[in-house]
Amino acid sequence: MQRFLGKKIILGVCGGVAAYKAVELARSLQQSGAQVQVVMTVTAQDFIGAQTFQAVTGFPVWIDTNDCSFERSMAHIDLSRWADLILVAPATANFMAKLAHGFGDDLLSLVCMMAQKPILVCPAMNVNMWQNVATQANYECLKQRGIIFIGPDAGPQACGDVGFGRMREPEYILNALDVYPTYQSLQGQSFVITAGPTREPIDPVRYISNQSSGLMGFSLAEVLAFAGAEVTLIAGPTHLSCPPDVTCIQVETAQQMRDEVFACLKEGDCFIGVAAVCDFLIAKPQTQKIKKNAGLALNLELIAAPDILSEVKKSRIANKVIGFAAETDNLVVYAQQKLQQKADMIIANIVGHQRVFGQANSALTVITNDAMLELPEQSKIQLSARLTEIFKVFLQD
Repeated sequence: MQRFLGKKIILGVCGGVAAYKAVELARSLQQSGAQVQVVMTVTAQDFIGAQTFQAVTGFPVWIDTNDCSFERSMAHIDLSRWADLILVAPATANFMAKLAHGFGDDLLSLVCMMAQKPILVCPAMNVNMWQNVATQANYECLKQRGIIFIGPDAGPQACGDVGFGRMREPEYILNALDVYPTYQSLQGQSFVITAGPTREPIDPVRYISNQSSGLMGFSLAEVLAFAGAEVTLIAGPTHLSCPPDVTCIQVETAQQMRDEVFACLKEGDCFIGVAAVCDFLIAKPQTQKIKKNAGLALNLELIAAPDILSEVKKSRIANKVIGFAAETDNLVVYAQQKLQQKADMIIANIVGHQRVFGQANSALTVITNDAMLELPEQSKIQLSARLTEIFKVFLQD
């Protein structure tokens, strides 16, 4: 799926070690349908060659303010008018200072000064430079002016230091481009989310579970955090990494998930039960591996697993209780029953036959007591952005 088909994006590249990531970013944007024109600072050329970007994007790379390739040699005006948005990745402390104080001494800063389009900035610098009082003042100034910040991330840096200052990975940046209108729209809100499957042991080496990948829950947690919310994600076994700015707790069983939910849930939180919690568990799990006996059947006694959504609703701790319903048929009927019994909102989808579980895309039906809304098939990140907009209104009721 070409998620950025027809989008015109200026990719600004500043001088820093993270400039190599910008090549992958440009390539991914181009493969996703975007037209990408790269504007480099002079110092960026010390880290990566302009020819690399030209080969990846198919466009010339712009560096010189007075490039005569443009009519009247006004590159900054023509580029700013051409673009739908401007993405600066990596953005150095020096560039942030220029942007905050109105310096226009190179092509990239002039393009940003001219632009009447969204500007997204991906900081990349040493942890001490990021924490410097001047950089933080510039950061706050730019946020107040509507500049959207993607990152920075925390972790080991090329210099050997550890801390905030790393440029966010290209895949996260692509997701942020999908959802940037939600930026900081849920500041002050707090969410507890469950995601993924649970595993109920039969014996020490076997279990019962389901096909949930956890992608919907992880995507929703990522977007809610990008929107400025405090997010705790309680996840069953998945291969997915914890999204940035999200507190993640790993569990295995339905009982463990239930216990962590009530340990984390605070008065006034919004609870979102995305996890495909097993409905049943083994009555008497064996402590030793059950040996296979040829020709003999094995009978397992199942009992009901904890109904986390119902318990949260009855506890009255959460401000709002939102559940997901995965059905193979009678979607609306079953979802409405679930709504009446244990939630304030149900988000439902049809599963099975290679639909939803483990897939990048999905379609959802959002159901409340007052309304029903169909969200057509799209990526789970895009669905999460739409849900975030819905939650913003829903939490105000």
